[in-house]
Amino acid sequence: MRIDIATLFPEMCEAVLSASIIGRARKAGKIEICCHNIRDYSPDRRHHRVDDSPYGGGKGMVMQPEPIYRCYLDIIRQSLSLPHVIYLSPQGKVLTQKKALALREIPHLLLLCGHYEGVDERIIEKIADEELSIGDYVLTGGELAALAVTDAVARLCDGVLSASECFEEESHMNGLLEYPQYTRPERWEGMAVPPVLLSGHHANISAWRQQQSLDRTRQKRPDLLE
Repeated sequence: MRIDIATLFPEMCEAVLSASIIGRARKAGKIEICCHNIRDYSPDRRHHRVDDSPYGGGKGMVMQPEPIYRCYLDIIRQSLSLPHVIYLSPQGKVLTQKKALALREIPHLLLLCGHYEGVDERIIEKIADEELSIGDYVLTGGELAALAVTDAVARLCDGVLSASECFEEESHMNGLLEYPQYTRPERWEGMAVPPVLLSGHHANISAWRQQQSLDRTRQKRPDLLE
């Protein structure tokens, strides 16, 4: 799978995506992630300007369509494929685990990060296949949202985690929250690990975990049970 990120701050994205599990997966060739600086595609070769004041007046600046479009065309040229373009926007549908699983099946994603007051609407109409949000709030730019989408999708790809079991029983994978986890020591600060987890009885452990998932979901996110 290939994920391209078009942004004004590629170094911000690279710093996160070069570390930990995703960074190791990139080095091992399990997933391809490329960050592109939209300023490199500005027609203004002297100042690399990519924004201008909005028509109709108003505060802030709007990202121009031409640098973004040039970046998009160059990504197609580099990859020899047509990407599924996602514009990260608070107006988009909210990212869910179900959506991350669906995006995993798309071989090439391009995540477009807006900034300032957003991007010229015409570039959204021209190249975007969908808009996606990570919550009902506004950030200073799309980079954090793009990183969240990249991490959520990339970790589901073959070979990124050690085994599919690493995510198959996580929160939201089956509509429930995950059961509580414990590790050594067996007793800590007067609190003990539930005896069933020490029993070695796999059927009992499985039943306990299922019940814990139901109880946690009912307590913390009853809306999921609805």
